[in-house]
Amino acid sequence: MPTFKYEGAYASGERVTGIVEAVSQNDAVAQIRQSCEVVLSLKEVPKAAARDPLARFQKISAKSLALTCQQFAIILKAGLPLVQTVNLVADQCGDKVLRQLLLQVSEDVSNGWALSYSLEQRGGRKLPVTFRETVRAGEESGDLLSSFNRLSDYFQRMSKTHDSVVSALTYPAFVLFVAGIVVAIIMGYAVPTFTGMFESMDIELPWVTVALIAVSNFFQKYTLVLTGLVALAILLVRLYGATEKGGMILARAQLRLPILGGVVRMSGASQFSHTMSTLLTAGMPILQAIEVAGRTMTNRCMAGEVLDTLPGVEGGRSFGECMSYTKELPAMLVQMTAVGEATGSMESTLRVLAEYYDNEVEVRTKQALSLLEPAIIVVLAIFVVFILMAVYLPMFSMYSAI
Repeated sequence: MPTFKYEGAYASGERVTGIVEAVSQNDAVAQIRQSCEVVLSLKEVPKAAARDPLARFQKISAKSLALTCQQFAIILKAGLPLVQTVNLVADQCGDKVLRQLLLQVSEDVSNGWALSYSLEQRGGRKLPVTFRETVRAGEESGDLLSSFNRLSDYFQRMSKTHDSVVSALTYPAFVLFVAGIVVAIIMGYAVPTFTGMFESMDIELPWVTVALIAVSNFFQKYTLVLTGLVALAILLVRLYGATEKGGMILARAQLRLPILGGVVRMSGASQFSHTMSTLLTAGMPILQAIEVAGRTMTNRCMAGEVLDTLPGVEGGRSFGECMSYTKELPAMLVQMTAVGEATGSMESTLRVLAEYYDNEVEVRTKQALSLLEPAIIVVLAIFVVFILMAVYLPMFSMYSAI
């Protein structure tokens, strides 16, 4: 829908400017005259200028969405009109980005827009596609209440899975952070102090000490260069990953990683199962549900395989048969989806699979961390031993020479 920038005036002569969205200029003028008597100028804003440049950096958490959907379901169940419902949910929303979005949606709905259309226009970059499409399906079926109930359960599960993974990663991330600071202090301050002392001894230094001094000198001279190279490498990888070919290669590489590749695969299967179950239960046609589920998957390689099944399903083949040709989707997901489709219970089958893969993600994450934590300790122990040998061996040589 076009966006128009206008300048108007009240009967008192006071001028006002603003932005309004309307189907045509005549409709825009009609909307503006509801608030001010005279329209002085009206100009259509190009689409790129109408967008919020910070929209891509504004993210809404699954926890906030779960609470918002729960509030929608409660208020709608009480029988309140949709406009009043959106207003009440916006007033109670603690997420500033989501609250601002809902206030805009409330104004749109009061002007006669459909809720799903307003969410698409206002929250296209901020709201998950699952949220928007499930609301659309609920509107079309006339059962928004059930749609918001299902969305509440969906985002609660997503939030729980995310929180469990973050909680598991907190300890090793903290250990690595502290270890990095300690290494920087040792290399930057402690080793140069010992270097001056050893040079004054006029003794032949062992290779361990020479190696430590060389590493310390290297980091002192080239820290900024190394930091810049690391930042550049990260930027190049991100830019490469943003391309179609690069994104597919990096996504496939994620799935090939030892241990972590299994976590990525299970996480993708969980996303697919949750989304498909929610959308199909909301009454969305299977073709549209497959497309939305593919677009919501984080791993681009797995998402591509899901989307590649669309031509076959459109051609009349079963979804389970089309999935059987995929290479990266877990075999159990493919087989159980086919069974659910054949028995007419795909929604409930996918719901059970979603719970199974949620548990698998948690278990495999803990397994990966159970291997990572001792590996970190071993590496740190080797580093400590290396430093101790580099410091004490010259002292032993000095004492033996006395």
